[in-house]
Amino acid sequence: MLSLALGSLAAGIFDVKHYFHLQLVPHISRDHQYWRLLTNQLVFGNSSELLLAETLMYNVAVNVERRFGSRKFGVFTLGVSMFLLFAFVILLYRTGVNYIPPGPLTVIFAILYQHYRIIPAVYHFRISYFSISNKAFDYFLACILIISDPPGTLLASLIGIAVGQLYRSDLVNLKSYRISPSLERFCKRFLLPLIGSTRPPTRPVRALPDFVDASEVHIRDQTTARASERGAGGVGPSGTGEGTPSGQNDDVGLPGSTQQPSTQPSAVSQWVDTLTGRRGADGVYVPAPAEITVLMAMFPGVPRETVVRALEQSRGDASGAVDHIFRSINS
Repeated sequence: MLSLALGSLAAGIFDVKHYFHLQLVPHISRDHQYWRLLTNQLVFGNSSELLLAETLMYNVAVNVERRFGSRKFGVFTLGVSMFLLFAFVILLYRTGVNYIPPGPLTVIFAILYQHYRIIPAVYHFRISYFSISNKAFDYFLACILIISDPPGTLLASLIGIAVGQLYRSDLVNLKSYRISPSLERFCKRFLLPLIGSTRPPTRPVRALPDFVDASEVHIRDQTTARASERGAGGVGPSGTGEGTPSGQNDDVGLPGSTQQPSTQPSAVSQWVDTLTGRRGADGVYVPAPAEITVLMAMFPGVPRETVVRALEQSRGDASGAVDHIFRSINS
């Protein structure tokens, strides 16, 4: 899709669009310009067709590629569709058909036919007495693309549907072909770095809260504990029954206070740390018991210390902890 957009833009800027349409006579039969079979599929002649085609491919081609797989989808789009387009043009030449406009219309409509056959509708809705699915919007865009430059676009779309039906019927065992492993390795090595990573980012398995300063959490816990003690009848923290004197500073542990707060975390703080996986006071991640239990069940022969160390090093990431355990086993 990106190369199609950039190629169409470059063809318009440099005024070379006349090199991309396909004519059996005189380009193929007399001048032997067989390279037009490839260049015809690379660009569109105008921006409206490009916009419609990009929208249609985004809605349709992605789902079909996921069902086919990249190797099978590549053979279907690049090899089979282009070869059968040339075969149909030769067969229809006697009927007066000689011009195919630029653009991969055959490939798009062949993919659209596969989408119609193998991708189910997500939802349906009614307009008056007509029941319509979500696929109707894609078909509407395809109809606009068909009538954009007749009769060439109409012919290319019909050839694409015929190609899709022929591929679907598997009369000549076309479904068994795949891109060769050497070509796949070449694309992964040289073309994939130009596109970038296609894998989605790794999402954490646990929803962690925003980072909160440990000192603020400690001050909040101390303030909550003193308020609970005063509300319980003035029982002091030492359990002696002595309440806090009215003249004594109540803001113990707050900024500006002269009395040092206790370094022992409260029960609420420990409970929150267990639920959220917050780091301990020394900066080390404290794994939850449930995480340790799950990994111990997965690796019954691994000591508990190894599992805890793996969770601490991976900061609670289960896949990272599994990698650490495997490395410790192999080492």
